[in-house]
Amino acid sequence: MKKTISTDLAPAAIGPYAQAVAIDSLVITSGQLPIDPATGAFPDGIAAQTKQSLENVKAILAEAGVGMDRVIKTTVFLSDMNNFGAMNEVYATFFTEGSYPARSAVEVARLPKDALVEIEVIAAL
Repeated sequence: MKKTISTDLAPAAIGPYAQAVAIDSLVITSGQLPIDPATGAFPDGIAAQTKQSLENVKAILAEAGVGMDRVIKTTVFLSDMNNFGAMNEVYATFFTEGSYPARSAVEVARLPKDALVEIEVIAAL
């Protein structure tokens, strides 16, 4: 059965979609922009934006009852591939070496609200 996951500890959806959906043994998040849920603002720079996006993912997964250690796949959308290295440094702090999830990272023409990064994940329940 499909269950919608929602928490006030991550930014509300800015369109007709859920923060995440749990179904069978998976939790699938929508792309998380680097919006600080307390202020509604983006932090400055790719490192801070990556951290905020992943904190938002972490909060949503916690609402579903799982941690970042259960992430099996991530997709990282970057507005500029030149930011890959700085994003990757922050990204690595959220996952344990030896059990990294699978990942795709792509440059896109533009992200909502002109964010520098957006991250979505699939996690196992």
